[in-house]
Amino acid sequence: MKQKKRLPPGSAAFLKKVTSLWPALKGSLALVHKPCIRPGCALCASGQKHPAHMLSYTLQGRRRCLYVPVDLVPLIRKSLENGRKIESLLCQSGPALVSEYRKARDIKPPAKRAALASKTAKKKKC
Repeated sequence: MKQKKRLPPGSAAFLKKVTSLWPALKGSLALVHKPCIRPGCALCASGQKHPAHMLSYTLQGRRRCLYVPVDLVPLIRKSLENGRKIESLLCQSGPALVSEYRKARDIKPPAKRAALASKTAKKKKC
């Protein structure tokens, strides 16, 4: 029979926070101005060009860019904000994990503490 994996203390709260922040992205959104392909475009002829949103992200170590339709811009902005929040949670979880480990390590049952103390005392005598 398989045993269920027990989650470390605090991980359920972490998972709850992360799942509430979905959808999430890592990258950046930029407003750029690009020329179009129409030969008689008045906007391009005036030099203003057409506004477009580009999502930049890294995939397998290479920088990639995607065109983002105007209707999707609010969702992408929210997703990028959520991604930054998740990244912040991850940065906070490292020190918290070490702190929890140290607390658990320092609170040992008296029998184990006594056994450890007698072992160290024997080592010191030799």
